[in-house]
Amino acid sequence: MFFYLILLFTIVPALELMVLIEVGSVIGSFNTILIIILTGGLGAALARLQGFAVLRNIQKNLNEGRMPTDDMVNGVMIFAGGLLLLTPGFLTDTLGFLLLIPWTREIIKIIVKQNMGKIIVQHNYPEETPRTGRPRTDFEDAEFHD
Repeated sequence: MFFYLILLFTIVPALELMVLIEVGSVIGSFNTILIIILTGGLGAALARLQGFAVLRNIQKNLNEGRMPTDDMVNGVMIFAGGLLLLTPGFLTDTLGFLLLIPWTREIIKIIVKQNMGKIIVQHNYPEETPRTGRPRTDFEDAEFHD
């Protein structure tokens, strides 16, 4: 966990700064700042539109008596994409747009679900067999007496 925080708060901003400097040296600082402002505005508008669509789907599913789990995940991903687009930088903008485009969001959702499944299994079954990484199945059944 600590490693991911270091990555998030030091390496990602450093990479963003490097890319901004490189792009600024090629197209100029004014154009670079203009692109950052435009992607932020476009991302906010796109996130707002998609967010309202997801809210409508959630309401529809709830009215029909279904649990809107997929739409709730979409809502979180759209929110994260909007936040990333408001953060200045080309790398975060790229990830933000990927989270706002429906078909790329589905691909990212599949990857996240697979990784979350692994984390849940590791958390619930810490005593895994070292070779396979699968939960142990050699437990004996116990009988309970009153």
